[in-house]
Amino acid sequence: MTMLRQECLWEALTPKRPRAAALAGEHKADVCVIGAGITGLSAALHLLERGKRVCILEAHEVGHGGSGRNVGLVNAGMWIAPDEIEAGLGLAVGQQLNQTLGAAPALVFSLVDRYAIDCQLRREGTLHMAHNAAGLANLRSRCEQWQRRGAPVELLTGQVCVRATGTERIAGALLDRRAGTLNPMAYTVGLANAVQQLGGELFEHSPVARLERQGAQWVVRSEAGAVLAEQVVIASSAYTEGEWSEVQRHFFPGFYYQVASTPLHGEEAARILPGGQGSWDTRQVLSSIRRDADGRLLLGSLGNGTRKPAWFLRAWARRIQKHYFPYLPAVDWEYTWTGCIDFTPDHLMRLFEPAPGLLAVAGYNGRGVTTGSVVGKAFADYLCTGNAAALPMPFRSTPAVSAPRLRSGMYELGFSLYHAGQCLRVVI
Repeated sequence: MTMLRQECLWEALTPKRPRAAALAGEHKADVCVIGAGITGLSAALHLLERGKRVCILEAHEVGHGGSGRNVGLVNAGMWIAPDEIEAGLGLAVGQQLNQTLGAAPALVFSLVDRYAIDCQLRREGTLHMAHNAAGLANLRSRCEQWQRRGAPVELLTGQVCVRATGTERIAGALLDRRAGTLNPMAYTVGLANAVQQLGGELFEHSPVARLERQGAQWVVRSEAGAVLAEQVVIASSAYTEGEWSEVQRHFFPGFYYQVASTPLHGEEAARILPGGQGSWDTRQVLSSIRRDADGRLLLGSLGNGTRKPAWFLRAWARRIQKHYFPYLPAVDWEYTWTGCIDFTPDHLMRLFEPAPGLLAVAGYNGRGVTTGSVVGKAFADYLCTGNAAALPMPFRSTPAVSAPRLRSGMYELGFSLYHAGQCLRVVI
């Protein structure tokens, strides 16, 4: 049996990553971007395309956070349904957000094409799978809501659903043809390579220690250097570190772990998601299921896998696999890793402009690949034009999240108990 090692599969499959020196001395730029994840790199790339000088500071390495550790679903929209978004934000703002994020996969696809990013991209869509009757009713509603807005979505049931998913354990699946899958680390690295090709300055291992205003400029300081810029984008999201930013007060951190098998072959393995879609189910503590380009089976769920022993993760993965795909022979699990998510109580992101020329974002709630790409481009457009219509939603003054550490701890406890129940066959 292969040893289950704590290593992100996407990092292992993306060995050639950009290497950059740590910030030293004083540098000048039009815009300083904090965070070399998808949001920050998308912002930098679109700013460079418009002729701006850009400097990017990354506390660790490119793709270190959720950008390189997520499931790799190129999803349209947000977790909450479009009618709910419009009810919560108002019709005009809600419609704008739904339209912008509904088209978000197309932006990702265009960046991959424009910069020839090798990230194992597939454009066959995603499948949201109903695990029971209530889940099916929810998907029927979502399907109707998106179809009303002209989206190419379809509810699959019966044998059509069984053939598309490879399992008889679900009541139906919502196929969203706008969406797709990719290797998120390779996508992030591709954006970083494009940024460097266009002349952007990238500094790794350069955590920000202080952000201050000096006259008409912002000064972003690290331990050994500083960047002077007219404008700053804070794009560190769930991985924001230190006391220099208020962004951390507007989300509570959560975690998502994944387990990946060795490459699977044969007729049984070929039955699982044969169309290449990524999927997740409608459970409150969801399970994600997808294959990678080499045929591995990837399972994931909410929770911090780094705090769980290998035998527990194997038992959980075996339980999910046997529930959905009982015909599959014994699976050898090889990789496990965890990423951090910035959750908000209403599942909506927040865009901030706390001072002129200073932008920040928080609260992707697990939709970072597409939402980060869109927000990065929107921030670039806004900084270049001053036109707030470029943003997917207005800047909002929202209260800080109360007791974020307590919320995070309670969620983690609930996830762990649920997963233990799955392993013990109490729940599934």
